[in-house]
Amino acid sequence: MIGVGTGTGAVPGTVVGIGVDAVDVARLRTVMARRSGMAARLFTDGERRYADRAADPVPRMATRFAAKEAAMKALGVGIGAVRFDEVEVVRHGLDAPALVLHGSAAERARASGVERWHLSLTHTDAVAMAFVVAEGRAPEPAPEPAPAPSAPPTPTPGHPGTSA
Repeated sequence: MIGVGTGTGAVPGTVVGIGVDAVDVARLRTVMARRSGMAARLFTDGERRYADRAADPVPRMATRFAAKEAAMKALGVGIGAVRFDEVEVVRHGLDAPALVLHGSAAERARASGVERWHLSLTHTDAVAMAFVVAEGRAPEPAPEPAPAPSAPPTPTPGHPGTSA
């Protein structure tokens, strides 16, 4: 699991990736109404409990869905590279929402050098948005390949300095 404040002590402040996403609240409402198992596939138990405390849970779910997609963009991967329920938006009391990654999403984040997440969520009745910054250390560059041994020049007939 990787979340806010985790890391190895590397110098903070290196932006590893950014992501932003917007979700049409009405469209998500329609999709969730048509597919009964959609909420369980997209959201963790904690996210569903949090959303269900509101009179209308869909805007809260829409912001969390936007956060998941924004986090995937910050990781530089597309939809389907990690499961949606492996990217979780958590809240502790009145603290700001935070991202916690699990499973393959956490592994991908570690491999990308992510040590800390910054998350901002907002929504209206119509649109939910999330902005994510992945902070940490830049991934180690791939080592330079060793130069190939050079072969001796091939003699060219009639060229000065070669035998004919």
